[in-house]
Amino acid sequence: MPDLFHSLLKQDIGHLRIIAELWGLELTSPQAEGALEELCASLLDPNLLAEIRASLPPEAASALTALAHAGGRLPWQTFTRRFGDIRQAGAAKRDREKPYLHPVSPAETLYYRGLLARAFFDTQKGPQEFAYIPDDLLQLMQTEEEQPSQPPASNSEPLGRPASPGERGRELPAGDTLLNDAVTLLAALRIGIEPPPTKIPQLILRAFLQTARILNHQGTPQPEAVKQFLAAPRPQALHLLQEAWQTSETFNELKLMPGIICEGEWSNQPLETREFLLDLLGEIPEGKWWSLNAFIRDIKQKYADFQRPAGDYDSWFIKRAADGMYLRGFAHWDEVDGALLRFFLCGVLHWLGLVDLSAAESATEPTAFKIKPQPESQSPDVHPSTFEENGKITVSSNGRISIERTAPRVVRYQISRFCEWDDPKDDVYRYHITVHSLNKAREQGLKAEHLLALLVKHTDNKVPPPLVKALKRWEAHGTEARMETQVVLRVSRPEVLEEMRKSKAAKFLGEMLSPTAVIVKSGAIQKVMEALAELGLLVEVEEK
Repeated sequence: MPDLFHSLLKQDIGHLRIIAELWGLELTSPQAEGALEELCASLLDPNLLAEIRASLPPEAASALTALAHAGGRLPWQTFTRRFGDIRQAGAAKRDREKPYLHPVSPAETLYYRGLLARAFFDTQKGPQEFAYIPDDLLQLMQTEEEQPSQPPASNSEPLGRPASPGERGRELPAGDTLLNDAVTLLAALRIGIEPPPTKIPQLILRAFLQTARILNHQGTPQPEAVKQFLAAPRPQALHLLQEAWQTSETFNELKLMPGIICEGEWSNQPLETREFLLDLLGEIPEGKWWSLNAFIRDIKQKYADFQRPAGDYDSWFIKRAADGMYLRGFAHWDEVDGALLRFFLCGVLHWLGLVDLSAAESATEPTAFKIKPQPESQSPDVHPSTFEENGKITVSSNGRISIERTAPRVVRYQISRFCEWDDPKDDVYRYHITVHSLNKAREQGLKAEHLLALLVKHTDNKVPPPLVKALKRWEAHGTEARMETQVVLRVSRPEVLEEMRKSKAAKFLGEMLSPTAVIVKSGAIQKVMEALAELGLLVEVEEK
């Protein structure tokens, strides 16, 4: 950052004299350049600086301390939101109204004492305006008890506070629902059906799988990646998704967040935001319940612009999905930035198995969270009782199959491709075998004998004999029985039917069932009735 001399270099001599007056100094040089050299020599006296700091109003002293603790600079928007702005005034208006004698904010107090400067600095996000303490002044202010740090520091105090007893209640442990929902989605995409509802929103579920390259950018499953993902032990599969998400530049929590719609060409930096928030969460003790509201409140107070370049709250076009209202300006921080923090903790990190949640007795949303300790090894023998895929698979003689949530994922994926899908119930996935589902499986190169082998192996050879026989016969002979719903035309005498056969209605008649009965082709009832009317016959339609 610039030193004091360069920070004040563009100021007129009137401004320099104001600083000197407020420091109790008297400048002898009539020219700005000489006055600036005099002023800097005096202001950089450690004893005088200590006296000036001690005389600051409490609010201004707090502002200076906050700036020092942030490494000597903060984005201008962030600083002025907390400590007020500086009134703009030309030299004539300033000298006439003397705003420095009655400052309206801590920022103005510091500015007219030369302790606060304002400039643009280059950042990874481009030029950004900052409030800063001139570098040589900052060095003088540093002591062993007051060391500046770049947020978040490795040994800094965690934001927020431990959860109170009132914030603790019904616990919602993090699990691996993400893995089960992934199987459901991948199987549905593989057989070309509309995916059924999942516990995790499917837009987010797809984003997790695309980040891990299990789905490509078009959302198509990648066979080898799917195979490896499903065959991996549960902790390793979950760890794969965690690692892919943590380093992804495309998984955009803000634009995936339910309840808002992002429009326009603006862009954010999800990876930088994610790394910043994970650093903050890393200061919270693992395994300790923490207040969700207090954590979000402290981020708003200290790092409100955690995802906003240059504190910009106007150029991002974000609207509320419920009513289409645009959420622009800092006034909507809680609905956008605060909501993102809740989604990050209660959604993304919870689904990834990293954060447990707790809801107070009367609350409908989580009020506390706990960072789960992560095992040093992600090998399958870590807590084996927790991760074993030993859920039961049961089969009935009528072709209905029930698969428990903890059954091997790869087996459910394979079996589901042969079946029609029923709604799951009590963490049990339910399917049934039909000729239609077997035909669809055959089109994908799957044989009924493959299904039978899967069922025999994973039910400990408890497949009902009638179903075994049915699958084997279907594999050998195809469909041997068919049930159809047909419309039948019955007439009183064979001659009437012969007359129909010779009329223009003949093309609507199908298979003869008897001399007085014939099948009417699908969708042709009205045409046949009209043809009979032309022959002078009225038709009675029986509805059942």
